[in-house]
Amino acid sequence: MRCILRFSIPAKKGNEAVADGTLAIAFKNLVEKVNPEAAYFHLDDGCRAGTIIFEATEQLSMAEINEPLFAMLEAKIDIQPAISLDELLEKL
Repeated sequence: MRCILRFSIPAKKGNEAVADGTLAIAFKNLVEKVNPEAAYFHLDDGCRAGTIIFEATEQLSMAEINEPLFAMLEAKIDIQPAISLDELLEKL
């Protein structure tokens, strides 16, 4: 199942994570874990944020994705299933 993961990181924690190197580690670990079809890093309401599109497998638990972002970056996270237009039209 394709999923869209959106996250935002509070400015103070993001600044600390840049300074101590944990931001780069967290992003690298996330990308390695989910092997995204697309990954975008941007601002959301003045905070560092990202949108990751990936294929979820049964082996990949949401806790494996969420917990490092919570623990390392105090991230606010939203994960939703998504389908392409072609997939949607097949279902209709």
